Amino acid sequence: MIPRPGLTPDALRAGLAVVAPGRLDEMQNMKDDAFAKAVEWQSLSPVQSWVLIWARDIKIARRPDLSSRYTQAENNLDHEDPAIAQAAIRELSAVLEEALKAVREQGSAVLAIGT
Repeated sequence: MIPRPGLTPDALRAGLAVVAPGRLDEMQNMKDDAFAKAVEWQSLSPVQSWVLIWARDIKIARRPDLSSRYTQAENNLDHEDPAIAQAAIRELSAVLEEALKAVREQGSAVLAIGT
């Protein structure tokens, strides 16, 4: 497994460059949008959401078990059998939640170290 990036824009960008370099432009576009919304809304919520989204996606890419589950579920989203498509939606949701939980735990650990 590749090292876990920190929860900063530069660390996330470096992590994405390793696991999914083809998504760097997408990341930058979303970052620009998040920062513009943060200014407009006078809130850090868009930036915090951006960090969580990209940390989550990098977590999935870093972990072969999550990545495999995500890819398999994504491939079944348009399955002709509605039960399989619905199961794929549930599995995608479970993978995203598991990755997000791990990211939040990482963030809590970082905060605890800093205190």
